[in-house]
Amino acid sequence: MAGKVLSLLPPLLLAAAGLAGLLLLCVPTRDVREPPALKYGIVLDAGSSHTSMFIYKWPADKENDTGIVGQHSSCDVHGGGISSYADNPSRAGRSLVECLDQALQQVPKERHRDTPLYLGATAGMRLLNMTSPEASANVLAAVTQTLTQYPFDFRGAHILSGQEEGVFGWVTANYLLENFIKTHGFHPCWPRGYSAQVLPRDVYASPCAAAQQPQAFNSSARVSLSGASDPALCRSLVAGLFNFSSCRFSRCSFNGIFQPPVAGKFIAFSAFFYTMDFLRTVMGLSVATVQQLEAAVVTVCNQTWSELQARAPGQRAHLPHYCAGAMFVQQLLSRGYGFHERAFGGVTFQKKAGDAAVGWALGYMLNLTNLIPAEPPALRKGTDFGAWVVLVLLSTILLLAATVLLLCRACAAKVSSAI
Repeated sequence: MAGKVLSLLPPLLLAAAGLAGLLLLCVPTRDVREPPALKYGIVLDAGSSHTSMFIYKWPADKENDTGIVGQHSSCDVHGGGISSYADNPSRAGRSLVECLDQALQQVPKERHRDTPLYLGATAGMRLLNMTSPEASANVLAAVTQTLTQYPFDFRGAHILSGQEEGVFGWVTANYLLENFIKTHGFHPCWPRGYSAQVLPRDVYASPCAAAQQPQAFNSSARVSLSGASDPALCRSLVAGLFNFSSCRFSRCSFNGIFQPPVAGKFIAFSAFFYTMDFLRTVMGLSVATVQQLEAAVVTVCNQTWSELQARAPGQRAHLPHYCAGAMFVQQLLSRGYGFHERAFGGVTFQKKAGDAAVGWALGYMLNLTNLIPAEPPALRKGTDFGAWVVLVLLSTILLLAATVLLLCRACAAKVSSAI
């Protein structure tokens, strides 16, 4: 009897396995979206004083066909801006290598080929392009040669207009929130005791000095300029940058550009932030009101070179320019844009918003992601939890039954051999 039962177990188990297979085919399934992969983009912000690299990332499938972009990482290039290498363009390209090597490590290798890489040059290169288009082209060619040696999808190195830089900066800020010289032998905006050798072509390229350019001069000869620590003269030179005499509209800011009354909240970033941060943290001055800002600017412009070096010995490269920068910021905000005391309270000076740096680079990338097609989402088949539990239990029972059958057969074989 036991032998007959044992002989029936294999077909019964096979039938049960077949039934389990049929049940498995009949269990309803649904498409389950896999977590989206990430895409990456790289923007090199080639400013006048330095270059920064930003790596951005967003879901490959996007949302509403628009990339949700966040900052992945950043890298500051050592040395000055690429325009400072006008006399040695190849150095401009080499200066980028360290940060680009970092990008190779931080962007997954399988994403290198489809990661767009852009270089946008701003004020320094705009000025160089005005004074020496050939030198500007050579610098861009040198950085292009370096960038094309990397496995990323290089999309070009371009000089952004001031309007483009402003628009992309505006986009960035909203998204994240849901030098000039007068050639009279001294520089009124530089601190007394400081001097530098400069090229006349750089001097006369300044808006403040263009009208004083002689008809003929040796553009390669160097002239010596010394600081004068003269805030009043510095202010008059800066004020000359703004034209308030003509306006075709009901009201204008300056240079005939329409501007409604300032109201609401504003974010000032980049050079605005670094200038105000210097006044607050290094100089220890209060700049909460328009009057305090004006007094702070006069204070910093009255400083001598030795006094400034004593306050910030680690910022020697930028110290000569804080007076001019602060004077421009003060004049632009108070006279240019018309920020009165109450409106000035709505301006915040920020370096970051959230985890991303505020500047034009993210706005640029946001615009670019709309031109990058979304990848279709990855799908897999999934079952309901209850059905999955039943199938697991059935498989477990069949496995146990097969184990028992094997044990019974082994025992029966031993009994038969004993008899």
